[in-house]
Amino acid sequence: MLAVDGGNSKLDAVLLSRGGRVLGAARGRGASFSPHDHDGSFARLDATVARACRSAGITPGSGPIADAAVLCLAGADLPVDDRRLSRSLHARRWAERVVLRNDTFAVLRAGTERPWGVGVVCGTGLNCCAVSPAGKIVRYAAIGEISGDGGGGDWMGLQALRAAIRGRDGRGPRTSLEQSVPAHFGLRTPHQLMEAIYQGTIDQHSLTELPRLVLSSSRAGDAAAQDIVDRLADEIVAMVVSALRRLAMTRRDSDVVLGGGVARGRDPRLLGHIEQGVRAVAADARVSVLDAPPVLGAAFLGLDEIGAGRRAYAELRAAVTHDRLTSPGRER
Repeated sequence: MLAVDGGNSKLDAVLLSRGGRVLGAARGRGASFSPHDHDGSFARLDATVARACRSAGITPGSGPIADAAVLCLAGADLPVDDRRLSRSLHARRWAERVVLRNDTFAVLRAGTERPWGVGVVCGTGLNCCAVSPAGKIVRYAAIGEISGDGGGGDWMGLQALRAAIRGRDGRGPRTSLEQSVPAHFGLRTPHQLMEAIYQGTIDQHSLTELPRLVLSSSRAGDAAAQDIVDRLADEIVAMVVSALRRLAMTRRDSDVVLGGGVARGRDPRLLGHIEQGVRAVAADARVSVLDAPPVLGAAFLGLDEIGAGRRAYAELRAAVTHDRLTSPGRER
């Protein structure tokens, strides 16, 4: 089987046997799989899968490389995305059976021993999925303000710059972000950073580098940074609680699995706020942060498809690690 997890920060591909043995693996550059970056995203996916094939001793392009493929991709947000991405995936003929999911499903499946629960990706962007014990699914569009969504690293970075500018010009409270945000880019004032982004000398996407700075300032007691963290937590809670209610799961001991770079920072304020908000509605819910690579969840979904035994899951969980993906030559 071929398992892939594809997000903005990285692409992971794993080839595995039906018994859960890792045959080859590779980590590549991230891809959004959005409509405006469709071709570039698939070029990066092709390169990563090819490296995983070579790691497994398979010649890329020589025909099907697996009996089944499960790909959990960040850009699979809307039905129109599913159709667009599925066409490109089937054209590659990597496997006769291809399963496409959003990357939130990989986070969920990697973080629980059960095929149901709630998965949240809080990295560059923010998204959530939920699966009921009966297999019913809740998804969110998560394509920005036009779908009513906010949160994630790009949102945090923009909010940090906003707080810095408003603190400096008096429209908001004074904050240490006034100095630290522009300093991150080698500048003196928030206005200089705003102007650089406006003129195109600094890519606005670079603001995704700021979440760690916001979390650090929050822990140091900065009120503006704490407000950003609290608003992010509120957005995550809103998604999770809505999904639990829509699937009538508020009285179940649902696993709520948090993945993505921002979540993996394990900020106490952020996690505490999330857990308190979720458990206020679903008292038995269990909130956890995923440490394993999400591609493990894509691989588990593949094992689910074939009804694999428990030993295959255990072997796979032990083998698929961040170290294995970044240094595939260490283990064959």
